[in-house]
Amino acid sequence: MVVTRFPPSPTGHLHLGGARTALFNWLFTRHNRGKFILRFEDTDRERSKQEYVDSIIEALKWLGLDWDEGPYFQSKRLEIYQSYAQKLFEEGKAYYCECPKEILEKKRKERLEKGLKPRYDGTCRDKKLGPGEGRVLRIKAPEIGEIVFEDLLRGKIVFPAEEIDDFIILRSDGTPTYHFAVVIDDITMGITHVIRGDDHISNTPKQLLIYKALEVDPPEFAHIPMVLGSDGARLSKRHGAKSILEYRDVGFLPKALLNYLARLGWGYGDQEYFTVEELIEKFDLKSINLSPARFDQDKLLAINAYWIKNSDNKYLLEHLKYFLRGYDLGKFSEEYLLSAIETVKTRSKTLVEMAEMIEFYLVEEVSYDLDGAKKFLVPEIKPLLQKIGEDLKNLPLDEKRLEEYFRNLAEESGVKLKNIAQAVRVALTGRTVSPGLFEIIKVLGKEKVEKRLKKAIEFIRT
Repeated sequence: MVVTRFPPSPTGHLHLGGARTALFNWLFTRHNRGKFILRFEDTDRERSKQEYVDSIIEALKWLGLDWDEGPYFQSKRLEIYQSYAQKLFEEGKAYYCECPKEILEKKRKERLEKGLKPRYDGTCRDKKLGPGEGRVLRIKAPEIGEIVFEDLLRGKIVFPAEEIDDFIILRSDGTPTYHFAVVIDDITMGITHVIRGDDHISNTPKQLLIYKALEVDPPEFAHIPMVLGSDGARLSKRHGAKSILEYRDVGFLPKALLNYLARLGWGYGDQEYFTVEELIEKFDLKSINLSPARFDQDKLLAINAYWIKNSDNKYLLEHLKYFLRGYDLGKFSEEYLLSAIETVKTRSKTLVEMAEMIEFYLVEEVSYDLDGAKKFLVPEIKPLLQKIGEDLKNLPLDEKRLEEYFRNLAEESGVKLKNIAQAVRVALTGRTVSPGLFEIIKVLGKEKVEKRLKKAIEFIRT
Protein backbone atom coordinates (compact mmCIF):
# COMPACT_ATOMS: atom_id res chain seq x y z
CA MET A 1 0.00 0.00 0.00
CA VAL A 2 1.19 3.50 -0.84
CA VAL A 3 2.04 5.47 2.32
CA THR A 4 3.12 9.13 2.10
CA ARG A 5 3.71 11.86 4.61
CA PHE A 6 3.62 15.63 4.94
CA PRO A 7 6.14 16.73 7.57
CA PRO A 8 5.94 20.51 8.13
CA SER A 9 8.16 22.28 10.62
CA PRO A 10 6.00 24.37 13.01
CA THR A 11 8.32 27.36 12.80
CA GLY A 12 5.93 29.36 10.64
CA HIS A 13 2.56 29.31 8.87
CA LEU A 14 1.73 27.05 5.92
CA HIS A 15 2.58 28.82 2.65
CA LEU A 16 1.98 28.05 -1.02
CA GLY A 17 5.07 25.92 -1.58
CA GLY A 18 4.40 23.71 1.44
CA ALA A 19 0.71 23.45 0.59
CA ARG A 20 1.54 22.30 -2.95
CA THR A 21 3.89 19.63 -1.57
CA ALA A 22 1.13 18.47 0.80
CA LEU A 23 -1.35 18.46 -2.10
CA PHE A 24 0.86 16.37 -4.40
CA ASN A 25 1.43 13.82 -1.61
CA TRP A 26 -2.29 13.77 -0.80
CA LEU A 27 -3.39 13.41 -4.44
CA PHE A 28 -0.86 10.63 -5.10
CA THR A 29 -2.05 8.81 -1.98
CA ARG A 30 -5.76 9.21 -2.68
CA HIS A 31 -5.28 8.20 -6.33
CA ASN A 32 -3.60 4.99 -5.15
CA ARG A 33 -6.02 4.46 -2.23
CA GLY A 34 -3.13 4.64 0.20
CA LYS A 35 -2.42 6.24 3.58
CA PHE A 36 -1.47 9.89 4.14
CA ILE A 37 0.35 10.76 7.38
CA LEU A 38 0.79 14.17 9.03
CA ARG A 39 3.77 14.68 11.31
CA PHE A 40 5.46 17.74 12.73
CA GLU A 41 9.24 18.08 12.65
CA ASP A 42 9.42 20.09 15.85
CA THR A 43 12.86 19.25 17.25
CA ASP A 44 13.89 22.90 16.82
CA ARG A 45 12.67 23.79 20.29
CA GLU A 46 13.40 27.51 20.08
CA ARG A 47 11.53 28.21 16.85
CA SER A 48 8.75 25.58 17.02
CA LYS A 49 5.52 27.03 18.43
CA GLN A 50 2.07 25.65 19.17
CA GLU A 51 0.46 28.57 17.34
CA TYR A 52 2.10 27.36 14.10
CA VAL A 53 0.97 23.78 14.72
CA ASP A 54 -2.60 25.06 15.13
CA SER A 55 -2.30 27.31 12.07
CA ILE A 56 -0.97 24.52 9.83
CA ILE A 57 -3.70 22.10 10.96
CA GLU A 58 -6.36 24.77 10.39
CA ALA A 59 -4.99 25.48 6.89
CA LEU A 60 -4.92 21.78 5.92
CA LYS A 61 -8.48 21.29 7.20
CA TRP A 62 -9.67 24.35 5.29
CA LEU A 63 -8.07 23.01 2.10
CA GLY A 64 -9.70 19.62 2.74
CA LEU A 65 -6.38 17.74 2.84
CA ASP A 66 -7.37 15.15 5.43
CA TRP A 67 -4.86 12.72 6.92
CA ASP A 68 -5.23 9.06 7.92
CA GLU A 69 -2.67 9.03 10.75
CA GLY A 70 -1.24 11.67 13.04
CA PRO A 71 -0.41 14.28 13.72
CA TYR A 72 2.83 12.84 15.08
CA PHE A 73 5.44 15.05 16.79
CA GLN A 74 9.16 14.34 16.64
CA SER A 75 9.58 15.94 20.06
CA LYS A 76 7.57 13.09 21.56
CA ARG A 77 9.55 10.33 19.80
CA LEU A 78 13.04 10.91 21.24
CA GLU A 79 13.27 7.44 22.80
CA ILE A 80 12.66 5.85 19.39
CA TYR A 81 15.48 7.84 17.78
CA GLN A 82 17.85 7.09 20.66
CA SER A 83 17.18 3.34 20.46
CA TYR A 84 18.03 3.29 16.74
CA ALA A 85 21.13 5.39 17.40
CA GLN A 86 22.21 2.94 20.11
CA LYS A 87 21.76 0.06 17.64
CA LEU A 88 24.09 1.73 15.12
CA PHE A 89 26.65 2.42 17.84
CA GLU A 90 26.59 -1.16 19.11
CA GLU A 91 27.03 -2.49 15.58
CA GLY A 92 30.06 -0.26 15.02
CA LYS A 93 28.30 1.79 12.33
CA ALA A 94 28.34 4.99 14.38
CA TYR A 95 30.79 6.43 16.89
CA TYR A 96 30.97 9.11 19.55
CA CYS A 97 32.95 12.26 18.88
CA GLU A 98 34.32 14.66 21.50
CA CYS A 99 35.86 17.27 19.19
CA PRO A 100 35.12 20.79 20.56
CA LYS A 101 33.14 23.15 18.33
CA GLU A 102 36.00 25.65 18.27
CA ILE A 103 38.42 23.07 16.84
CA LEU A 104 35.87 21.92 14.25
CA GLU A 105 35.26 25.52 13.17
CA LYS A 106 38.99 26.15 12.86
CA LYS A 107 39.46 23.04 10.68
CA ARG A 108 36.44 24.05 8.56
CA LYS A 109 37.97 27.46 7.84
CA GLU A 110 41.34 25.92 6.99
CA ARG A 111 39.76 23.62 4.41
CA LEU A 112 37.80 26.49 2.88
CA GLU A 113 40.95 28.60 2.62
CA LYS A 114 42.61 25.75 0.70
CA GLY A 115 39.64 25.57 -1.65
CA LEU A 116 38.48 22.27 -0.20
CA LYS A 117 34.96 21.29 0.77
CA PRO A 118 34.53 21.49 4.57
CA ARG A 119 34.11 18.06 6.12
CA TYR A 120 34.85 16.28 9.37
CA ASP A 121 38.32 14.66 9.28
CA GLY A 122 37.45 11.57 11.33
CA THR A 123 39.59 12.47 14.37
CA CYS A 124 37.42 10.37 16.73
CA ARG A 125 36.48 7.64 14.25
CA ASP A 126 38.77 5.00 15.74
CA LYS A 127 38.95 6.20 19.37
CA LYS A 128 36.14 3.84 20.42
CA LEU A 129 34.63 6.44 22.74
CA GLY A 130 31.41 5.75 24.62
CA PRO A 131 28.62 8.22 25.33
CA GLY A 132 29.59 11.13 27.54
CA GLU A 133 28.96 14.76 28.29
CA GLY A 134 29.44 17.00 25.27
CA ARG A 135 29.82 14.06 22.87
CA VAL A 136 27.86 13.67 19.64
CA LEU A 137 27.18 10.50 17.70
CA ARG A 138 28.43 10.39 14.12
CA ILE A 139 27.62 7.83 11.44
CA LYS A 140 30.47 6.15 9.60
CA ALA A 141 30.18 7.28 5.99
CA PRO A 142 31.95 5.42 3.15
CA GLU A 143 35.17 7.11 2.07
CA ILE A 144 35.11 5.92 -1.55
CA GLY A 145 32.52 4.93 -4.11
CA GLU A 146 29.17 6.42 -5.10
CA ILE A 147 25.72 6.86 -3.61
CA VAL A 148 23.11 6.25 -6.28
CA PHE A 149 19.32 6.45 -6.26
CA GLU A 150 16.58 6.44 -8.87
CA ASP A 151 14.36 9.50 -8.64
CA LEU A 152 10.83 8.85 -9.90
CA LEU A 153 10.89 12.15 -11.82
CA ARG A 154 14.55 12.68 -12.69
CA GLY A 155 15.95 9.20 -13.18
CA LYS A 156 19.36 8.15 -11.82
CA ILE A 157 21.10 10.61 -9.49
CA VAL A 158 24.70 9.95 -8.42
CA PHE A 159 26.69 11.47 -5.53
CA PRO A 160 30.43 10.79 -4.99
CA ALA A 161 30.90 9.31 -1.51
CA GLU A 162 33.77 11.67 -0.72
CA GLU A 163 31.32 14.59 -0.67
CA ILE A 164 29.75 13.24 2.52
CA ASP A 165 31.60 13.18 5.82
CA ASP A 166 30.83 11.35 9.07
CA PHE A 167 27.85 13.56 9.86
CA ILE A 168 26.17 13.85 13.25
CA ILE A 169 23.01 11.81 13.86
CA LEU A 170 22.62 12.48 17.60
CA ARG A 171 23.51 15.78 19.28
CA SER A 172 25.24 16.03 22.63
CA ASP A 173 21.88 16.63 24.35
CA GLY A 174 20.49 13.36 22.97
CA THR A 175 18.24 14.93 20.33
CA PRO A 176 18.40 13.64 16.74
CA THR A 177 19.54 15.70 13.80
CA TYR A 178 17.12 16.33 10.94
CA HIS A 179 18.43 13.57 8.67
CA PHE A 180 18.32 10.89 11.36
CA ALA A 181 14.87 11.76 12.70
CA VAL A 182 13.38 11.85 9.19
CA VAL A 183 14.73 8.42 8.28
CA ILE A 184 13.63 6.79 11.54
CA ASP A 185 10.17 8.35 11.16
CA ASP A 186 9.86 7.11 7.59
CA ILE A 187 10.98 3.61 8.60
CA THR A 188 8.69 3.28 11.62
CA MET A 189 5.71 4.77 9.78
CA GLY A 190 6.16 2.54 6.75
CA ILE A 191 6.58 5.39 4.25
CA THR A 192 6.75 4.03 0.70
CA HIS A 193 7.07 7.29 -1.27
CA VAL A 194 8.79 10.56 -0.34
CA ILE A 195 7.49 13.43 -2.48
CA ARG A 196 9.24 16.69 -1.61
CA GLY A 197 10.85 19.81 -3.06
CA ASP A 198 13.99 19.48 -5.16
CA ASP A 199 15.88 21.54 -2.57
CA HIS A 200 16.00 18.23 -0.65
CA ILE A 201 17.92 16.34 -3.35
CA SER A 202 21.22 17.07 -1.60
CA ASN A 203 19.80 15.63 1.64
CA THR A 204 18.95 12.30 0.04
CA PRO A 205 22.45 10.70 -0.02
CA LYS A 206 22.91 11.24 3.73
CA GLN A 207 19.53 9.70 4.42
CA LEU A 208 20.30 6.76 2.13
CA LEU A 209 23.45 6.07 4.16
CA ILE A 210 21.32 5.79 7.30
CA TYR A 211 18.92 3.37 5.57
CA LYS A 212 21.88 1.28 4.46
CA ALA A 213 23.44 1.26 7.93
CA LEU A 214 20.10 0.07 9.37
CA GLU A 215 19.76 -2.49 6.56
CA VAL A 216 16.34 -1.15 5.58
CA ASP A 217 15.17 -0.60 1.99
CA PRO A 218 14.57 3.13 1.42
CA PRO A 219 11.29 4.51 0.08
CA GLU A 220 11.02 5.78 -3.48
CA PHE A 221 11.88 9.45 -3.94
CA ALA A 222 10.29 12.08 -6.16
CA HIS A 223 11.74 15.59 -5.96
CA ILE A 224 9.38 18.20 -7.36
CA PRO A 225 10.50 21.61 -8.71
CA MET A 226 10.30 24.69 -6.55
CA VAL A 227 7.67 27.42 -6.95
CA LEU A 228 9.20 30.68 -8.15
CA GLY A 229 7.94 34.23 -8.31
CA SER A 230 7.12 35.90 -11.62
CA ASP A 231 10.70 37.24 -11.73
CA GLY A 232 12.22 33.77 -11.47
CA ALA A 233 13.41 34.24 -7.87
CA ARG A 234 12.32 31.95 -5.07
CA LEU A 235 8.71 32.66 -4.12
CA SER A 236 8.34 35.07 -1.21
CA LYS A 237 5.94 37.63 0.24
CA ARG A 238 7.25 40.31 -2.08
CA HIS A 239 5.69 38.36 -4.97
CA GLY A 240 2.29 38.60 -3.26
CA ALA A 241 2.47 35.10 -1.79
CA LYS A 242 0.62 34.80 1.49
CA SER A 243 0.09 32.06 4.02
CA ILE A 244 -2.77 29.71 3.17
CA LEU A 245 -5.04 31.17 5.86
CA GLU A 246 -4.38 34.66 4.49
CA TYR A 247 -5.73 33.47 1.13
CA ARG A 248 -8.82 32.25 2.96
CA ASP A 249 -9.17 35.61 4.71
CA VAL A 250 -9.06 37.60 1.47
CA GLY A 251 -11.80 35.52 -0.10
CA PHE A 252 -10.35 32.57 -2.00
CA LEU A 253 -12.24 29.28 -2.20
CA PRO A 254 -10.29 26.20 -1.06
CA LYS A 255 -11.10 24.33 -4.26
CA ALA A 256 -9.86 27.26 -6.35
CA LEU A 257 -6.58 27.32 -4.43
CA LEU A 258 -6.22 23.54 -4.79
CA ASN A 259 -6.93 23.80 -8.53
CA TYR A 260 -4.27 26.50 -8.88
CA LEU A 261 -1.68 24.70 -6.74
CA ALA A 262 -2.15 21.47 -8.71
CA ARG A 263 -1.58 23.34 -11.98
CA LEU A 264 1.71 24.77 -10.65
CA GLY A 265 3.90 22.27 -12.43
CA TRP A 266 1.37 19.53 -13.17
CA GLY A 267 -1.09 19.16 -16.00
CA TYR A 268 -3.53 16.87 -17.75
CA GLY A 269 -3.78 17.69 -21.44
CA ASP A 270 -5.23 21.15 -22.01
CA GLN A 271 -7.62 21.00 -19.06
CA GLU A 272 -7.41 24.11 -16.90
CA TYR A 273 -10.14 23.67 -14.28
CA PHE A 274 -10.36 20.60 -12.05
CA THR A 275 -12.67 19.57 -9.27
CA VAL A 276 -10.95 17.85 -6.35
CA GLU A 277 -12.45 14.55 -7.52
CA GLU A 278 -10.96 15.05 -10.99
CA LEU A 279 -7.56 15.86 -9.50
CA ILE A 280 -7.59 12.62 -7.52
CA GLU A 281 -8.67 10.63 -10.57
CA LYS A 282 -6.14 12.11 -13.02
CA PHE A 283 -3.08 12.84 -10.85
CA ASP A 284 0.14 10.98 -11.50
CA LEU A 285 3.77 11.83 -10.86
CA LYS A 286 4.84 11.37 -14.49
CA SER A 287 2.87 14.46 -15.51
CA ILE A 288 4.84 16.78 -13.22
CA ASN A 289 6.91 19.27 -15.20
CA LEU A 290 10.57 19.41 -14.14
CA SER A 291 10.81 23.14 -14.87
CA PRO A 292 10.17 25.36 -11.83
CA ALA A 293 6.59 26.65 -11.71
CA ARG A 294 5.99 30.41 -11.58
CA PHE A 295 3.41 31.93 -9.28
CA ASP A 296 0.89 34.23 -10.98
CA GLN A 297 -1.50 36.16 -8.71
CA ASP A 298 -3.74 37.18 -11.63
CA LYS A 299 -4.11 33.56 -12.76
CA LEU A 300 -5.05 32.51 -9.23
CA LEU A 301 -7.66 35.27 -9.11
CA ALA A 302 -9.10 34.17 -12.47
CA ILE A 303 -9.40 30.57 -11.26
CA ASN A 304 -11.11 31.78 -8.09
CA ALA A 305 -13.60 33.84 -10.13
CA TYR A 306 -14.29 30.75 -12.28
CA TRP A 307 -15.09 28.57 -9.27
CA ILE A 308 -17.24 31.24 -7.63
CA LYS A 309 -19.22 31.50 -10.86
CA ASN A 310 -19.48 27.72 -11.35
CA SER A 311 -19.97 26.47 -7.79
CA ASP A 312 -23.15 25.31 -6.14
CA ASN A 313 -24.75 28.16 -4.16
CA LYS A 314 -24.92 26.07 -0.98
CA TYR A 315 -21.15 25.51 -1.17
CA LEU A 316 -20.62 29.25 -1.65
CA LEU A 317 -22.92 30.06 1.27
CA GLU A 318 -20.93 27.81 3.62
CA HIS A 319 -17.71 29.66 2.78
CA LEU A 320 -19.36 33.08 2.54
CA LYS A 321 -20.63 32.85 6.13
CA TYR A 322 -17.05 33.47 7.30
CA PHE A 323 -17.28 36.97 5.78
CA LEU A 324 -20.80 37.66 7.01
CA ARG A 325 -20.12 37.11 10.71
CA GLY A 326 -21.47 40.58 11.52
CA TYR A 327 -24.97 39.75 10.28
CA ASP A 328 -27.74 37.70 11.85
CA LEU A 329 -28.13 35.23 9.01
CA GLY A 330 -30.53 33.13 11.11
CA LYS A 331 -33.40 35.50 10.42
CA PHE A 332 -33.22 34.79 6.67
CA SER A 333 -34.40 31.64 4.95
CA GLU A 334 -31.78 29.56 3.16
CA GLU A 335 -33.75 30.05 -0.06
CA TYR A 336 -33.45 33.83 0.29
CA LEU A 337 -29.69 33.69 0.90
CA LEU A 338 -29.10 31.27 -1.98
CA SER A 339 -31.15 33.48 -4.32
CA ALA A 340 -29.13 36.52 -3.26
CA ILE A 341 -25.87 34.66 -3.94
CA GLU A 342 -27.11 33.71 -7.41
CA THR A 343 -27.41 37.41 -8.33
CA VAL A 344 -23.80 38.28 -7.43
CA LYS A 345 -21.75 35.13 -8.16
CA THR A 346 -20.97 36.02 -11.78
CA ARG A 347 -19.75 39.46 -10.69
CA SER A 348 -17.41 38.42 -7.87
CA LYS A 349 -13.74 37.48 -8.08
CA THR A 350 -13.43 36.84 -4.35
CA LEU A 351 -15.75 36.05 -1.46
CA VAL A 352 -14.84 39.43 0.05
CA GLU A 353 -16.27 41.11 -3.05
CA MET A 354 -19.31 38.86 -2.86
CA ALA A 355 -19.88 39.71 0.81
CA GLU A 356 -19.70 43.43 0.02
CA MET A 357 -22.06 43.01 -2.93
CA ILE A 358 -24.61 41.01 -0.98
CA GLU A 359 -24.73 43.34 2.02
CA PHE A 360 -27.82 45.28 0.90
CA TYR A 361 -29.85 42.04 1.03
CA LEU A 362 -29.02 41.59 4.73
CA VAL A 363 -29.78 45.00 6.25
CA GLU A 364 -33.08 46.55 7.27
CA GLU A 365 -32.20 49.92 5.76
CA VAL A 366 -29.61 50.66 3.11
CA SER A 367 -27.17 53.55 3.33
CA TYR A 368 -27.06 55.68 0.20
CA ASP A 369 -24.00 56.54 -1.79
CA LEU A 370 -24.64 60.30 -1.54
CA ASP A 371 -23.32 61.19 -4.98
CA GLY A 372 -25.58 58.57 -6.56
CA ALA A 373 -28.55 59.56 -4.42
CA LYS A 374 -28.19 63.27 -5.29
CA LYS A 375 -27.89 62.42 -8.98
CA PHE A 376 -30.82 59.99 -9.30
CA LEU A 377 -33.15 60.53 -6.32
CA VAL A 378 -34.46 63.88 -7.63
CA PRO A 379 -37.91 65.55 -7.32
CA GLU A 380 -39.09 64.64 -10.85
CA ILE A 381 -38.55 60.94 -10.12
CA LYS A 382 -40.61 61.00 -6.90
CA PRO A 383 -44.07 60.40 -8.48
CA LEU A 384 -42.65 57.52 -10.53
CA LEU A 385 -41.27 55.83 -7.40
CA GLN A 386 -44.70 56.24 -5.80
CA LYS A 387 -46.37 54.69 -8.84
CA ILE A 388 -43.88 51.79 -8.96
CA GLY A 389 -44.53 51.09 -5.28
CA GLU A 390 -48.28 50.93 -5.92
CA ASP A 391 -48.12 48.99 -9.18
CA LEU A 392 -45.73 46.34 -7.80
CA LYS A 393 -48.45 45.16 -5.42
CA ASN A 394 -50.31 43.69 -8.39
CA LEU A 395 -47.34 42.73 -10.58
CA PRO A 396 -45.88 39.21 -10.66
CA LEU A 397 -42.18 39.26 -9.74
CA ASP A 398 -41.09 37.87 -13.07
CA GLU A 399 -37.96 39.44 -14.55
CA LYS A 400 -39.38 39.57 -18.06
CA ARG A 401 -42.66 41.17 -16.89
CA LEU A 402 -40.78 43.66 -14.72
CA GLU A 403 -38.58 44.74 -17.62
CA GLU A 404 -41.66 45.19 -19.79
CA TYR A 405 -43.34 47.28 -17.04
CA PHE A 406 -40.33 49.59 -16.63
CA ARG A 407 -40.04 50.13 -20.39
CA ASN A 408 -43.71 51.07 -20.63
CA LEU A 409 -43.34 53.41 -17.63
CA ALA A 410 -40.43 55.19 -19.33
CA GLU A 411 -42.46 55.67 -22.53
CA GLU A 412 -45.53 56.92 -20.67
CA SER A 413 -43.63 59.32 -18.41
CA GLY A 414 -41.10 60.58 -20.92
CA VAL A 415 -38.31 59.91 -18.39
CA LYS A 416 -35.35 57.89 -19.64
CA LEU A 417 -35.43 54.23 -18.62
CA LYS A 418 -31.86 54.57 -17.35
CA ASN A 419 -32.83 57.33 -14.93
CA ILE A 420 -35.82 55.40 -13.60
CA ALA A 421 -33.81 52.19 -13.21
CA GLN A 422 -30.90 53.96 -11.50
CA ALA A 423 -33.24 55.71 -9.08
CA VAL A 424 -34.84 52.40 -8.13
CA ARG A 425 -31.41 50.78 -7.92
CA VAL A 426 -30.18 53.43 -5.46
CA ALA A 427 -33.40 53.10 -3.49
CA LEU A 428 -33.08 49.32 -3.16
CA THR A 429 -29.29 48.91 -2.80
CA GLY A 430 -27.92 52.31 -1.87
CA ARG A 431 -25.56 52.09 -4.86
CA THR A 432 -25.41 52.93 -8.53
CA VAL A 433 -23.72 49.63 -9.40
CA SER A 434 -25.34 46.33 -8.42
CA PRO A 435 -26.64 43.04 -9.79
CA GLY A 436 -29.49 43.20 -12.33
CA LEU A 437 -32.34 45.39 -11.07
CA PHE A 438 -35.10 42.92 -11.86
CA GLU A 439 -33.16 40.10 -10.18
CA ILE A 440 -32.89 42.27 -7.08
CA ILE A 441 -36.61 43.05 -7.00
CA LYS A 442 -37.44 39.38 -7.33
CA VAL A 443 -35.11 38.35 -4.47
CA LEU A 444 -36.02 41.18 -2.08
CA GLY A 445 -39.73 40.61 -2.50
CA LYS A 446 -42.61 43.12 -2.60
CA GLU A 447 -42.58 44.06 1.08
CA LYS A 448 -38.89 45.03 1.22
CA VAL A 449 -39.05 46.79 -2.15
CA GLU A 450 -42.07 48.88 -1.08
CA LYS A 451 -40.39 49.82 2.21
CA ARG A 452 -37.17 50.93 0.49
CA LEU A 453 -39.02 52.90 -2.17
CA LYS A 454 -40.88 54.79 0.59
CA LYS A 455 -37.56 55.62 2.25
CA ALA A 456 -36.25 56.98 -1.09
CA ILE A 457 -39.38 59.10 -1.53
CA GLU A 458 -38.84 60.53 1.96
CA PHE A 459 -35.19 61.24 1.08
CA ILE A 460 -36.33 63.22 -1.98
CA ARG A 461 -38.95 65.10 0.05
CA THR A 462 -36.49 66.18 2.77
